[in-house]
Amino acid sequence: MLVSGSRPCYRLARSNNGRVMRKQILMFMMIMTGSPSSAVYAEPVPIACTILPGEQSASVSLTNPFNYTASCQANCKFSTAVYDDNPQIICAKPVPAGKQIEMCILKAAGNKLVKLVEATGDCRKP
Repeated sequence: MLVSGSRPCYRLARSNNGRVMRKQILMFMMIMTGSPSSAVYAEPVPIACTILPGEQSASVSLTNPFNYTASCQANCKFSTAVYDDNPQIICAKPVPAGKQIEMCILKAAGNKLVKLVEATGDCRKP
């Protein structure tokens, strides 16, 4: 006699065995290749998103604090006086070791930029 719900429990158990096997394979691959290097992951870095005079554009600057040239990404989001109008710019480029550079400039599409809403910057080894 088949008990209601016994079949899904069996499938769930099979599914969990598959997950366990995938985790074991992943762990084996990490051991064989070494642990995940910090070069794979981006590190947060100082960023400056500045609304320029006239409030029609903004400058995005980023500092690379590391002792190597890094591949960096900057992300700045601003608000305007118009509801749900939040211009955002994302730019990426190599930044020399220990330098602060202007990554890019955001040009507003008509509405003046009011304030900075969000800013993130990160760098990693290329």
